[in-house]
Amino acid sequence: MHFPDFELPSSLLNALNGRVAFALALATAASRETLKYFRTSEFQVERKSDRSPVTLADKQAEQIVRKMVTETYPMDSILGEEFGRVEGESEFEWIIDPIDGTKSFISGVPLYSTLVGMTVHGKPHIGVIAIPALGELVIAANGLGAWYGQSVSQVRDSKKVGLAQTFVSKQSQLSDGLFVTSQADNFSRRSAMQAYQELESAAYVTRSWGDGYGYLLVATGRAEVMVDPIVNPWDVAAVAPVIQEAGGTFSSWSGLFDIRAGHCFASNGLVHEQALEKLRPFSG
Repeated sequence: MHFPDFELPSSLLNALNGRVAFALALATAASRETLKYFRTSEFQVERKSDRSPVTLADKQAEQIVRKMVTETYPMDSILGEEFGRVEGESEFEWIIDPIDGTKSFISGVPLYSTLVGMTVHGKPHIGVIAIPALGELVIAANGLGAWYGQSVSQVRDSKKVGLAQTFVSKQSQLSDGLFVTSQADNFSRRSAMQAYQELESAAYVTRSWGDGYGYLLVATGRAEVMVDPIVNPWDVAAVAPVIQEAGGTFSSWSGLFDIRAGHCFASNGLVHEQALEKLRPFSG
């Protein structure tokens, strides 16, 4: 199984002094590292303090990304799920989650993602969502659109995969749309199971195709709303610019744009208020 090389459109090649192209390189390197372990016996699963799993693949991929950032942009800050924050001296910070959806990963389910985000003065500017096992990727940068590509080949190919601009769906009614989330019982952890039940009742289809993959589905027009009751900055720093540049809306459950609120959701924008009225009462 091989993660492809993607070809950036010319408008992105030199954006933010090459940092957009570098974000793609980081996501590609991390994705390929995770695939070395996916559906093999070459990784060990550990339990973190919150009982969420972590694997050798998470750690190895994050170390690769950190090394690349340190060597290429030594003044930039780095925040990752596995090894915390390294303070830099520039206004740029790389926020990474090498395996978002570790439970899917250890179960051999190909819906885990690799997330690479970059903020400027704390505000998200670049985002990459890669789905290594499916060969899918979407990349976005503020003001430059969201771009999507997929390779159906599972073997190494010398040809680069082109990216086309992607947009959210035009579905205006949640009753005709798809609602996705990572894990339903996370709503219970926020004492918000009522919100889940109301969204499930309101939506035409509900599925737990969550984590970074759920946000990619929204950005590519295949789902109308993706909801996370509990998140960390590394879960959403990459997805926020992707959703916005695809024409959608990203916010906390209170309706504010905040990657550090601890909860969030993304939509095609047209159904955002319909979902927000279910979520806002539980935003506290």
